[in-house]
Amino acid sequence: MAQSISPGERPYQTRRRERPKLTPNPKARLREQLHEVMRFLHFSERTEDTYWQWIVRFLKFNRQPASASPTPGQQPPAPARAGEGSGWRHPRELGAAEVNAFLSHLAAELNVAAATQNQALNALVFLYGEVVHQPLGELGEFQRVQRPARLPEVLSRAETQQVLAAVDAEYALPLQLLYGSGLRLFELLRLRVKDVAA
Repeated sequence: MAQSISPGERPYQTRRRERPKLTPNPKARLREQLHEVMRFLHFSERTEDTYWQWIVRFLKFNRQPASASPTPGQQPPAPARAGEGSGWRHPRELGAAEVNAFLSHLAAELNVAAATQNQALNALVFLYGEVVHQPLGELGEFQRVQRPARLPEVLSRAETQQVLAAVDAEYALPLQLLYGSGLRLFELLRLRVKDVAA
């Protein structure tokens, strides 16, 4: 029996696969919470380290200067938890406006590459969506990196042969593999004989 399809409905609708959600240990430090979620979602250690570096830079950017010393006779307020008086703010206290300001700062003052700014954005979206469970929502307009398009410089055949001929014999084969097959250095270092022999 065929199903009738109403107008405007697509017969085959694709659903986006939902990632399994993990609520990290709330008593753990932020770094440990990030590690727990990254392991659960099978992210690589390099991705974890890179994301953590961006999170630290974001928190340092939003760190409040230490408050001025209290006037004589005035008692300073006792911090509610460890480190609160140091100016550090937990990501839960920050939001889309602070992320927007940080990303604009990367583009305007630090002149980072567009890929670097995107990496920072991905790290912060992951932090808020998967670790803190406080999605950022719409970030609004932040300053994007504007770089002129550059054409890559390509060596001629003669120049390529000169480069390959100038290499020590010990490194000739690995360099030829890198150049000829388009392998990345990491892929070359992990290459085994059984991968090459057919």
